[in-house]
Amino acid sequence: MLIGIYSLAFVFGAVWLLQQPVLPEIYWAIGLIPIVLAALILSRLQFRFSVLVSRFLLFVVMLGAGFFWTALSAQMRLADSLSHEWEGKDIVVTGVVPDMPQFARYSMRFRFDVEQVLTPDAVVPARIQLSWYRDNKRKGVALPHITAGERWRLTVRLKRPHGSANPHVLDYEARLLERNVRATGYVRAGQDNERLEAWNSDPHYFFERKRDGIRSHFQHYLAEYPYAGVLIALVVGDQRAIPSEQWEIFTRTGTSHLMAISGSHITLVAGLVFLLAYWVWRRVGLALWLPARKFALMCGLIVAIGYALLAGFAVPVKRALFMMIIIVVAFWGNQRVRTLPVLGWVLLLVVVLDPWSVIAPGFWLSFAAVALICLVVSGRIGRSSAVTGWVRIQWAITLGLFPLLLILFQQISLISPVANAVAIPVITLVIVPLALLATIPGLEFLLLVAYPFLQITMAVLQWLGELPLATWQQHAPPLWAVIAATIGVKWLLLPGGPGLGVSAGFPARWLGILAGLPLFLVFPEKPAAGELWLTVLDVGQGLSVVLRTRNHTLLYDTGPKYGDSDSGKYVILPFLRGEGIQTLDRMIVSHADSDHSGGALSILTSVKTGTLLASIAADHPIRQAVPDNRYCLAGDSWWWDGVHFEILHPLEPEFLLQKRKTNESSCVLKVTTPHGSVLLPGDIGQKTEASLLQYAGTSLASSVLIVPHHGSRSSSSEAFVRQVDPGYAIFAVGYRSRFGHPHPEIIERYQAQDSQLQRSDHDGAVLLRFVRGTIKVDTWRKLNRRFWHDKWSAADEAD
Repeated sequence: MLIGIYSLAFVFGAVWLLQQPVLPEIYWAIGLIPIVLAALILSRLQFRFSVLVSRFLLFVVMLGAGFFWTALSAQMRLADSLSHEWEGKDIVVTGVVPDMPQFARYSMRFRFDVEQVLTPDAVVPARIQLSWYRDNKRKGVALPHITAGERWRLTVRLKRPHGSANPHVLDYEARLLERNVRATGYVRAGQDNERLEAWNSDPHYFFERKRDGIRSHFQHYLAEYPYAGVLIALVVGDQRAIPSEQWEIFTRTGTSHLMAISGSHITLVAGLVFLLAYWVWRRVGLALWLPARKFALMCGLIVAIGYALLAGFAVPVKRALFMMIIIVVAFWGNQRVRTLPVLGWVLLLVVVLDPWSVIAPGFWLSFAAVALICLVVSGRIGRSSAVTGWVRIQWAITLGLFPLLLILFQQISLISPVANAVAIPVITLVIVPLALLATIPGLEFLLLVAYPFLQITMAVLQWLGELPLATWQQHAPPLWAVIAATIGVKWLLLPGGPGLGVSAGFPARWLGILAGLPLFLVFPEKPAAGELWLTVLDVGQGLSVVLRTRNHTLLYDTGPKYGDSDSGKYVILPFLRGEGIQTLDRMIVSHADSDHSGGALSILTSVKTGTLLASIAADHPIRQAVPDNRYCLAGDSWWWDGVHFEILHPLEPEFLLQKRKTNESSCVLKVTTPHGSVLLPGDIGQKTEASLLQYAGTSLASSVLIVPHHGSRSSSSEAFVRQVDPGYAIFAVGYRSRFGHPHPEIIERYQAQDSQLQRSDHDGAVLLRFVRGTIKVDTWRKLNRRFWHDKWSAADEAD
């Protein structure tokens, strides 16, 4: 039990470090030495009080050890960086592709281990992430076929790790740091890119090449089968092979954990090999020389290690494999094994080897699930049937992971127990074994045997996922509510004797339910009447703004679409869900350009939307997705909760659209509150600005301006800037924008007007509250500063 507590202390130390805005100096770790000495001295004394104090001090030591061990790892990773001066410049490098590339329709993405930098004076991190795009100038020229283990010479352009920074949205820069990727970029098209070696002898690359080969073989063999990606994910752990619409089925049914090669898969494979080896060893008569059980355990462990390497060695796989190793070693030494202490040792080992694993949601879900199973199956009085035991475990996992899932994803599948009862036996006992056997040359036909089982399972899951109450979505709960609910779940699941009733056995277990109520009853703060909360989301090179009054929400623009994804799915929806916004009273799509409308369809299919105003053609799919849709038209106005909204432009949307002037047709929205006003002009240019000056005049004056056209030189004329006279000017721009936004001349123009400037590429999401006669401005990068984020200003450096 103590090792579990001390392991948790080490983990919490690592998590504590990852919340820091700056890295601590490592020499502070010497402060742990006197605490260790005090704990050792007190542990020698025989007084009960001294033992308790000693254990508390050891807890503090492990907390500090996790903190400083992670700090040391962070300093080593951050030291390997790309300087600002080499961003966006051509650099020639040689290196090896360490793992499987990921392919899209017109591009591929892969990590690259840099071995040599051929460009003089350039310093490049050891691991970078590259995209290789099809050359549009060379029609018919396909992308090269790259596999893991190949050595290449490439000309690349790089930038420092950077991602969007928004509340409730995954920190992409943290994910890159977790993967030890210290720069990202793309391969420059040209003749200098060359494959130098098709095979690398390093053992790590050997397994990655095998994974790549199996994936390619499955893709070729199952080219016409829609669920081929599921079989690939189950065998080699390539979850990106699964299309997004199929992922949605797994998410809604709570079965997505089955698509990550987990402990159950590793245990299944090892168990099947154990049974086969045990049967064979006893039949050949060698049990007297070596007990059949020991031989079978070693065979199972060897196969489990091979499968783990084949699967990519993710956190759940590490956890299962390390537990298996400890159990096998203990059995060989004729030692008794208790599951919870083993889980504690494995928890400590995983974080010591990789402190960054605590960033991954899979880390918490994997260990929490096993701990819940241990809690449920241990300490029970009497015997129960297999069915009862299965139901109890499913109940425990569903209930126990509730708090974690809410804080991580803000949604939970209510039909998860039923869906898992269907999917787990079929996938674990039928589909996975057949798919693994199909990796053996000559047995590929087993994929066609497994596929009908998968097809039927997916059909059932899809039907379950389409039920009206399949999922529960809500706001992100506060951390204290999650901690209370976690304690409550453990209390509720304490041994209670025969039966499943919460009143049986251990007294007052019903109190665990009360501890979980704050998860649902503590709601996020809302604006008061007459107030406006405005969030300019960081969506890269694009725009999306969420405006909230007391009882209404408006979304102005939906950010860009990029490849097969869009900012609606990965930025806007997580933000809305985390804030507890389940409906949009109105959506405005300022114009049809993809950097403003790219995420609209993803949002409209997921969030109920009342009215759509848009400067896009009537037959556009976005217009067709909302029954109540109409053109943005000057003069349209409404009041919400004491806040006035008014459309100032365009006067003739159909005329502008027929002339293909999408930017000039942008919806211009003016919002006025008792505490200040904001103007959202979309991508209008100086011609439209001049028109607005004539017919809108003084109506343009605003406390806050979302700078038109991302700070392009073709917008923000001197007369327009003077007339608006914003106290705050906000530039919605992408990091190192290829369009050069915002233009330095435009920045100077707003500075000359004494406007305070905010930039989404530097500041992340900009959060404004029009309250109590003033405007409160915060930025997400300032509120959520972490040591791996770049610092952009003198004020940041001072912080």
